[in-house]
Amino acid sequence: MTDNIIIVEHLSHSYQTGSIRKEALVDINLTIKRGSCAAIIGVTGSGKTTLIQHFNGLLRPSSGQVIVDGIAVHKRGVNMQQLRQRVGMLFQFPEAQLFAPTVYADVAFGPQRLHLDRHEVRVRVRAALEQVGLPPNEFASRSPFALSGGQQRRVALAGVLCMQPSILVLDEPTVGLDAGGRAEFYSYLRTIQREQGVTITLVSHDMTEVAEMADTIFVLSEGRLVMHGSPQAIFAQADQLRAYGLAAPPLSELLMHLRQRGYPVPADIFTLDEAFTWLTQQLPLSNGHFHTHKQYLQRDYPPSFEELHS
Repeated sequence: MTDNIIIVEHLSHSYQTGSIRKEALVDINLTIKRGSCAAIIGVTGSGKTTLIQHFNGLLRPSSGQVIVDGIAVHKRGVNMQQLRQRVGMLFQFPEAQLFAPTVYADVAFGPQRLHLDRHEVRVRVRAALEQVGLPPNEFASRSPFALSGGQQRRVALAGVLCMQPSILVLDEPTVGLDAGGRAEFYSYLRTIQREQGVTITLVSHDMTEVAEMADTIFVLSEGRLVMHGSPQAIFAQADQLRAYGLAAPPLSELLMHLRQRGYPVPADIFTLDEAFTWLTQQLPLSNGHFHTHKQYLQRDYPPSFEELHS
């Protein structure tokens, strides 16, 4: 079993509208490791959604090759049913995919289409609902349309998990959710990845979520892969990101400002807890300022130097 579950080699894809031809992807080369979380970022129109639609065969390459969990997506005659059992996909506003009168019926739809017996379907539905924090005894008989937005997203995710995919492809899955709903959704994703070894490919404009979830980041610009590496390596190149219309997470920006002002912030500090621990050791905080500094770290913009020393 290869360590790379997704292999993309010299992938190009173009759209033809009348006499106008648009190059959406140009000579993309990348690999995604089995069990990892890879984030694909870029401004609107950079080719992110076009790229991930090749991973489950919604699109086929104009040239190049795409191999997903051993399946050559680019070849004629590929078994699309087998591919889409291995690759589960959630698009923006996945609650729009809900349609059945009960949560159970919605989540069970995929396995039933595989003609599994009723016992196996029940086992899968129960397990999937438990994985996303919706106890079956409480939620299975309820209407999905009577649930909160965050719960509806989790029902949609359960419907994908019920197919037991080896890869989850998520296109802006938390857009429109409040901070609590986003945190809850991603906490279940991390648990699923850790306990089941599912590979996650994430498209997101939220750089804080990307920093917390991803092992590797791929940056697209005008259909080309222009940067790739660990979150630490990518977000350390704030000027380069800005050239592509992106910004590092607020915390990374804050740490960069501190380094520029002479604070010896170690390069391996990346998370909020790591940064807060270091700051409490370095800055002359009084009891009254202890919580205030952590609030600055959690903001959507970096504090000024004067605020840090207030």
